[in-house]
Amino acid sequence: MHIVPPSSSNTFQQSWITSGRILFLIAVSGLGAIGLVVLSALWAGAESDSAALDRQRQLVNARLLEQVDQVAHVIGQFGSGYLTRVYPAARSSGRSSSLDALLTAAAASGISHTAMSAFGYDQAFVVDENARLLMLADAKTEKRYRWMKPLFLPLLQDAKLAVNQDTASTDPTPSAIAGHLSSTARPNRAFANLMRLEGRPTIVGVVAINEAPEGQPQTMRQFLIVVRFIDGPALDELSRQQGLNGARFARTADADENEVAFQINATANGEPIGFIVWRPDLPGSRVIGRLMPALSIAALVIAMLFSVLLVRLRSSLGELKKSELHARQLALHDVLTELPNRALFAMRFEECLADPRNSTERSAVALLDLDRFKAVNDTFGHAAGDELIRMATQRIRALLRPGDTLARLGGDEFAVLLRDLKEDQHLPAICEAIVAELGKPFPLLGGEAVARIGASIGVTVVPDTGRNADDIMRYADVALYEAKMGGRGQWRVYSPSMDGGRNARDILKHELREVLARGAASPAGASQSDPPANRPDFGSLEVYYQTVHRAKPGYSVSGAEALVRWRHSHRGLLTPASFIPAAEEGGLIDALGFWVLREACRAACGWPEDTFVAVNVSPAQLRRPNFAEEVITVLQESGLPPSRLELELTESSLIEDNLDVYTVLKSLRSQGVQISLDDFGTGFSCLSHLVRFDIDRIKIDRSFVSQLGTKANGAAIIGAIVALSRNLGISTTAEGIETEYQRDFLAALGCTDLQGYLFSKPVPLGELDCFQKAKNGDELFPIVPSANA
Repeated sequence: MHIVPPSSSNTFQQSWITSGRILFLIAVSGLGAIGLVVLSALWAGAESDSAALDRQRQLVNARLLEQVDQVAHVIGQFGSGYLTRVYPAARSSGRSSSLDALLTAAAASGISHTAMSAFGYDQAFVVDENARLLMLADAKTEKRYRWMKPLFLPLLQDAKLAVNQDTASTDPTPSAIAGHLSSTARPNRAFANLMRLEGRPTIVGVVAINEAPEGQPQTMRQFLIVVRFIDGPALDELSRQQGLNGARFARTADADENEVAFQINATANGEPIGFIVWRPDLPGSRVIGRLMPALSIAALVIAMLFSVLLVRLRSSLGELKKSELHARQLALHDVLTELPNRALFAMRFEECLADPRNSTERSAVALLDLDRFKAVNDTFGHAAGDELIRMATQRIRALLRPGDTLARLGGDEFAVLLRDLKEDQHLPAICEAIVAELGKPFPLLGGEAVARIGASIGVTVVPDTGRNADDIMRYADVALYEAKMGGRGQWRVYSPSMDGGRNARDILKHELREVLARGAASPAGASQSDPPANRPDFGSLEVYYQTVHRAKPGYSVSGAEALVRWRHSHRGLLTPASFIPAAEEGGLIDALGFWVLREACRAACGWPEDTFVAVNVSPAQLRRPNFAEEVITVLQESGLPPSRLELELTESSLIEDNLDVYTVLKSLRSQGVQISLDDFGTGFSCLSHLVRFDIDRIKIDRSFVSQLGTKANGAAIIGAIVALSRNLGISTTAEGIETEYQRDFLAALGCTDLQGYLFSKPVPLGELDCFQKAKNGDELFPIVPSANA
């Protein structure tokens, strides 16, 4: 045992005491200074919080008043617009009855529905001046109105008095009224008040919606009453705009200690109708919250000096352990998603195959590939691509069972190991769920961009296809290839016939190459000479045309879209979906595209001069450096003016190689060629494309048109696209119109052109009766009969 000499012990003890005193003095001084700083910060933070809270209350009050004014303004315009449209129509029809007689119960219901669907009101009623309900309504709506009616009466009385005053102040002579209505609507005052309805804070607006014809007395006023509750989506919008954290509505001021309550008063009598409660944004408290950890750390530094060696030792051991765990994580997991990587997936798959308990259990391996992922990277950058990979991982993982394995093999490729498939329906259900989930939009970069990608899945089942890991993975890859060739956004289970499918695709590419080498085809309707004896006959290509119609009375023909068909000698008439993928894979899309362009330009030369022909252009064609020169050459050879040619591009065409595509399109537009953007809103929509590439026309996808009358979102999306196009001076064509309701709605909404089976299916050139009649002088641009007729 080593004994410390007494002198040394005393010296050490004295030194320790001295050091302790010095440390104590330093600690006390430091704590005192920190205490003063803390007190000063608390006082400054409290003052800042008080000022911020007052400002938030002022903003909330101003916003509520603004919403009331907005409701009055919107329904005022609605009422004026309704009178402006309906009054001249009644006057021109020669009716002597007043307009309030024109407003039937069904029409009143239509006005109510329009107010709710188009302007987002929670409830709308059409009543007479005695507050009687005029519109068709179910029992629930009538009961609801009876409860609300007594509260509507004061506001309805104010609106009736205001309209009568306006009527009295207007020149009663028929000529004066007629001249006023021809230029602008008559004064139509609207009122809106804050009040409590059904125990909820509500904005109620009233506006007159009928007017007697010129020279006739007003028999009965009719009014539109709209209701917007401000404790639901409206409160959420207010919360987002004003930054009100956790905003909610309460009937009493039941705010917690971390919340504030703002009283809402009724407009008419100033009585309280409720409170908006939220957690206020207090900058002073936030700053103090950020400062306190630092101050606390500073106060603990003195104490930590005495235990620094122990902390250091423990920290070193902890870092060593973390480093070991991290190394193992990197070896077997993907860095971006933290999923198992290819090596770990292979290990688990081998374990699954080697486990004797699984010798008879059904398992499955699915290879998953994200569609159009490269376009997201090229458009929005690798940061967005990484974010998309992480979001896709989360969506897939949420659909799997705890015992399933999801791995990232690299890039946008994933693998899924599904063990113990006891139910035959589980595999289809999970594959369909993954395809559906990945087909939904992905908000990227904090909501600044939205990507739609989709996924393709190839599946192989164990032990149906054997128990060799390499063969199973190859079979899954073959099934994945089939899913992609089938149009993407699909899933396929491997079958031995798929190996022969590749040979079938090679045969189809060879036959198409022979058709194009033979001059492709003759124009639709023309005879074709027999092929040479040494070359087989695989049929001919034809161009079909689907007419486009102006969205004006009469719906005259404005042009037609060229669509290629392959009349195969053995397979029959093939649509583009059957052979376009083979053309792209075999490098034949350029030759096919220019053949269609030449035939369409030649055909359009025989059409009336104010019509156009639209031709689809693939991304591969746009990437050709001399694409613009080739198009101009085709126009010169056919004699078709450039202004009558419209090239239809997909949004994916603008995503890749932006600079080259921009140069090509700029050259074409300088010659007068029109450019349209097909299927707008279904791909990687970017508003900058509309301006940067100087687009002339937007084609609204049929998926939005089909929702009209069934989903409110369809009308909202189409309305937004049409409004955007109108502001940018861009034409709009709505595709897929199959009903008269869709036609009339889109025309009223402001679409410039319409296209769909209601007017005509794609037909050969010889069956375009509308153009033939125009050339014969019978009728200029008659409507093509409906395909259903």
